[in-house]
Amino acid sequence: MNAPLRDKSSRVVVITGGSSGIGRSTAALFARHGWHVGLIARGAEGLAASRRDVELAGACAAIAQADVTDTKALGEAANAIVASLGPIDVWINCAGNGVYGRFGDVPEREFRRVTDVTYHGTVNGTRVALAHMRPRGQGRIVNVCSAIAFHGLPLMSSYAGAKAAVRAFGQAVQGELKLEKSPIGISTVFPPAANTPYFSHATSHMGWPARPAWPVYQPEVVAQGILQAVAGRRREMTISGTVVAFSLATRLVPSLVALAMGKMGIERQATADPDARRLLEPTLFAPSQRVFDVHGPFGQGARRRSVHLWFERWPTLLKQLFTVAPPVRPPAIALPPTRVPPEPGPELAGLAAPHAET
Repeated sequence: MNAPLRDKSSRVVVITGGSSGIGRSTAALFARHGWHVGLIARGAEGLAASRRDVELAGACAAIAQADVTDTKALGEAANAIVASLGPIDVWINCAGNGVYGRFGDVPEREFRRVTDVTYHGTVNGTRVALAHMRPRGQGRIVNVCSAIAFHGLPLMSSYAGAKAAVRAFGQAVQGELKLEKSPIGISTVFPPAANTPYFSHATSHMGWPARPAWPVYQPEVVAQGILQAVAGRRREMTISGTVVAFSLATRLVPSLVALAMGKMGIERQATADPDARRLLEPTLFAPSQRVFDVHGPFGQGARRRSVHLWFERWPTLLKQLFTVAPPVRPPAIALPPTRVPPEPGPELAGLAAPHAET
């Protein structure tokens, strides 16, 4: 149970997928920066462990179990967190899952589940977050995307499609918020491959457990990038120089990138590592009943810092240093409903109905 807190002066961040990997690491980082942290995930054990991380960092935490594919349950979880911690300032959509294998080998049910969690879960989280932020006229939503959104990776068709959709969805909704002159913002972040339990939880049709494509970063690097995206109010943000280079390459030399991606076969995305096999526990349709570490079994050689993020900090710090007060924004404009099509004008009347055939 989440007991209501008396001190509501701190900012509140809510993280879906907050029981493992990037979500759990991000929760601990925000906690160390003085934020109250709300955590949403399916598994009770993982949520309890993430909550302990937040409390050990000296912050207040609230947890709620929900599947991000269930909008009603997600809304109830958000309401419970708000009742405990106060209004939501930042909402981070971090829930995701994956299936590895050739497109023809992945059952439709599994493909649909990855899309529902990774993409529709982001859509549902955004809908719930906006319902809480619109009345206050403030807030920021962070969608954790992936470098794979810039170019799909073989054997990850469901995940690649979902992440590409996450990027376009964020751009579209941000455009609508701009039309409304709303101060609510959306940030989409593109992390590199990270050493998290994601690969232990992914379903594999390759004959071996999945592993990340190198170079691999520790999840703390991604968490730092998410924090900087919030602080800098970034619309889109690549995390690490690796992702920056990959993004540029997909635009400058797309044929070369396609050639390289075409060589990313099973031997480069599967592993026979004993630790990876021991930790394998697919959670596509049910949460884990045990607590996984923040890190996965691929820590050897994983990068613990990013020079790119170090340089990214300075524009944000300078902006905050020279900003005396936030700009005064006009109230959001209520746009007309779009569900009912308007009556066609005279110049379009001839197109309103099909001509009768003679």
